[in-house]
Amino acid sequence: MPRSIHAFTAAAGSAMLAAMLATSAFAADPLRIGVPTDLSGPYATLGEEVMRAVRFATDEANAQHGIAGHMVEFKSYDTEAKPDLARRQSEKLVSEGYTILTGTIASGEGLAIAPLMDRWGSIYISTINKADELTGANCVPRVFRVNTQSAMDAATVKPWLAQRKEKKWAVVAADIAWGRGSGDLFDKAAKGMGKEMVADLYTPADVNDFAPYIEQIKKSGAEGVWVVLAGRDAINFAQQAKQFGLTSSVTVAGVSFTTDGTVKTLGDAAQGIYGIINYSSTLDTPENKTFVKAWTAKYNTPPTNFEGETYLGMQVLFQAVKTANSVKPDDVAKAMSGGEFDTIMGKLKLRAEDHQLLKPNYFGVVEKVDGVLRPVVKTTVSAADVAPAVTCKMPG
Repeated sequence: MPRSIHAFTAAAGSAMLAAMLATSAFAADPLRIGVPTDLSGPYATLGEEVMRAVRFATDEANAQHGIAGHMVEFKSYDTEAKPDLARRQSEKLVSEGYTILTGTIASGEGLAIAPLMDRWGSIYISTINKADELTGANCVPRVFRVNTQSAMDAATVKPWLAQRKEKKWAVVAADIAWGRGSGDLFDKAAKGMGKEMVADLYTPADVNDFAPYIEQIKKSGAEGVWVVLAGRDAINFAQQAKQFGLTSSVTVAGVSFTTDGTVKTLGDAAQGIYGIINYSSTLDTPENKTFVKAWTAKYNTPPTNFEGETYLGMQVLFQAVKTANSVKPDDVAKAMSGGEFDTIMGKLKLRAEDHQLLKPNYFGVVEKVDGVLRPVVKTTVSAADVAPAVTCKMPG
């Protein structure tokens, strides 16, 4: 063989080998998502919803050969909704290469892991945590929130509260960061409208007997009660509130209280309860209709609010990976901050100043639709009208 041809063949072979190695290296660089969430604690049902949404989004992406060529992997550990355990489980996930975290339920969990993102070289994307501090006083560059925070919920409830005739109100809320924050914001909103707060009751997690709290509400003379409970606590309270005649004697409303999942469990006990609706499978956008159709085909039921919000979080993450053309947390974080994203709720902006996604919010009531009880949107409040004030002072 002439030397020139041999040299060309060798060069071509080397180029092909290099291309194969590059392709192999690229294929071996997956997008790894860590999901520390409650799988056995008071919010275990919500953790199951998070896992369904992450799995659905992952399967959907991988069916299209991944995100910009990066196949998606996820791994989960149980946090039991305990901040200390969430911290340990998150660190374990990061040490195993799952450096993009999402899925914690309780705000205390998100607040526990947020300060560690820089040390771990990871990022955290909240899809459920509502405590304002996460993207406010305690904000950090590597933390992002795609769900509504408590201040946005408070802005959403004000138009409804303003038209209500009830003058005396009580709050019953979980004694955690989210419950305290949401309860305090409702107090301020009610008092700002000339209403009287006659009881503020904060309950520990996993309360089996709400009778003492219900009795206090009845004795207070409250005409309305704002409930800030979720998971098993929400179910226990709603069932006992009906049993002891509270729901038939006062107006009941809340946030994360009568979600799609809890309404399904509660049945008639949920009918007529008002509340914040952060996401609904009935939202009339082309993107949401497509999502709901695919989801229902897979699970034989429409997505719940937490499933919708978690899926939206995955949409934002995936688009940031495409923009960054990278799965490295630093690159993804830069693409997320200040970015605009096409989501099931339309095109939304993730504010650079505090890393809060600006999105519309909804208020409604549980009633029957085609014979099935579900939260039904009655009022839509625009993203501009619920946008929280920027209180974050992002570290440099």
